[in-house]
Amino acid sequence: MKKIAIVIGTRPNFIKVTQMKKVGTELGIDVSIVHTGQHYDHNMATVFFDQFGLRPDHVLSLNERRPSQQLGENIVALANFFEELQPELVMVVGDVNSTLAGALAAQKAGFPIAHLESGLRSLDRGMPEEINRILTDEITDHFFVTEASGTKHLLAEGKSEAAIHMVGNTMIDTMVAFEDEIDASSILDDLSLTAERYALMTFHRPALVDNEAGLRSLLQLLTEISQFRSIVLPLHPRTKKRMEDFGLWSSFEGLKDIHLIEPIGYFEFQKLIKCAKWVLTDSGGIQEETTFRQLPCITLRPNTERPITIDLGTNVLAEIDEVMGHVKSIEAGTFKSGEVPPMWDGQATRRALEIIHSL
Repeated sequence: MKKIAIVIGTRPNFIKVTQMKKVGTELGIDVSIVHTGQHYDHNMATVFFDQFGLRPDHVLSLNERRPSQQLGENIVALANFFEELQPELVMVVGDVNSTLAGALAAQKAGFPIAHLESGLRSLDRGMPEEINRILTDEITDHFFVTEASGTKHLLAEGKSEAAIHMVGNTMIDTMVAFEDEIDASSILDDLSLTAERYALMTFHRPALVDNEAGLRSLLQLLTEISQFRSIVLPLHPRTKKRMEDFGLWSSFEGLKDIHLIEPIGYFEFQKLIKCAKWVLTDSGGIQEETTFRQLPCITLRPNTERPITIDLGTNVLAEIDEVMGHVKSIEAGTFKSGEVPPMWDGQATRRALEIIHSL
């Protein structure tokens, strides 16, 4: 059997690999998953593995570090793991610190690299994820692309066309595979919510939540929205800590008809997306999930590395002072419609592993 190692580190990574072992077994590929521990607590990691029935074969458990320490320690630990496993190929996923660490460790140890979700670019080097994407693709051997912009960027950067493979989006594979479990979630009843009567929101990016001015602007926006629409806001641990650090927690908590909740499991969160009236986020993956659901999404960022969600899907970019205009359009029924992008069909994992099997 062909032996490969897959490096994951955060919740978005977990979601993209849930079908790898199952499909790998069917194709005769021995898939070993190594978790770096970048997201390591129960709400951010363990609950996802439990729901997916996914058990990493190796966990580094390095826990929280400053980014430079985290990267360096991960490279050393992953290199040792690869030397012991001797995979024929290392797959890295997404754009987090674990992605770059896995690519560097594999390259230095002489193992071929496949990058799942390759070629995405925000063209904003102020984003740590953008640096991870660029550097990872510079040393990647096989590029697995989710949308046409990825191919365009890789070709412009001089990558070989023969090494670029449009496979689709493995995040959608997970949504398709677990649709019954998503539908069965009781989260709406648990929060006393009615479908299409609430807006779902997530915020975690440093540019928005790591400064008092950004949080105060967000508070003002949510105050406006909460006057006519219930809000569900699962809080990233860092976002809640920043609210507390700047003395704003009680102000957010005191908003009318707002549900400030801890991070929740995948099935619960996907049920909230599926049944929301609309979504406001600064996340990358949620732009894709809402486009697949054909649900209005307002992304509170000046750019996106996933332009297909705007060009074809149901996503728009907005500065904070532009959000209410889009909200009013959604509420009036005049917001844009969208389509599901090509190959976002639940079969991306199989396409990627079939390519690996043929190498």
